[in-house]
Amino acid sequence: MNDTPNGIPAATVVVFRKGPEGSPPELLMVIRSRTMSFAGGAAVFPGGRVDDADRALAATLPEVDDTDEAAHRIAAIRETLEETGLAIGFAGRIDGARAREARRILLDAGSLAPVLDATGWTLDLGAIVPFARWFPRNERLPRIFDTRFYLADLGTGEVDVAVDETENTRLFWTTAADALAAADRGDLTVIFPTRRNLERLARFADFDAALRDCAAFPQQTITPFVEERDGARWICIPENLGYPVTAEPLDGVRRS
Repeated sequence: MNDTPNGIPAATVVVFRKGPEGSPPELLMVIRSRTMSFAGGAAVFPGGRVDDADRALAATLPEVDDTDEAAHRIAAIRETLEETGLAIGFAGRIDGARAREARRILLDAGSLAPVLDATGWTLDLGAIVPFARWFPRNERLPRIFDTRFYLADLGTGEVDVAVDETENTRLFWTTAADALAAADRGDLTVIFPTRRNLERLARFADFDAALRDCAAFPQQTITPFVEERDGARWICIPENLGYPVTAEPLDGVRRS
């Protein structure tokens, strides 16, 4: 499955849609099933590991210089369609009915190439924008994921989403600030990378602001580390990567 000795390649995508007039953008989140070994019961963004089929499809694409990066974006597109029913990162005639049929084909086939063959869609990898990369390689976790985070924009319009109940139990749209408030109340469980990303996302008034931030802070690998501060242990990330909060007391932090 293309696991590396240091981590499992994975991709996740933060899907934006416009909120009510004058409100911050809303983001699509899923609640992971409590039976899942990674982040069970936690609120996360759609995503999952990069499959061999994602890499095989990337290798067929013309004018792609970095097939590894293309495979990660394909994984983000595939996982979003599978987990939520949203068809992002495609070009072609797309509506709700076609998205539902594409999802059915994907669930039957387990890979994205048959979806493209059946629908006539092509991939629009440029619509999946690199945002961050998290790789907790120095932590003692049962499974280490090297995860690339991407952004995608739905713009306006209502969309139908439906949860894939094999891995998730709920889908919901929320602003980043509301998700953080819910986590502070104990209504949501978020792991350390999700909280840090929500704090960064909460600063964006719209998708264009998010794109400007991506340009200002090109994707770098973020590896959390632990340090002592006044006799307490804190989990930290490097400064100057676009994150407004870069440390949190280790006690009570959920990391997986």
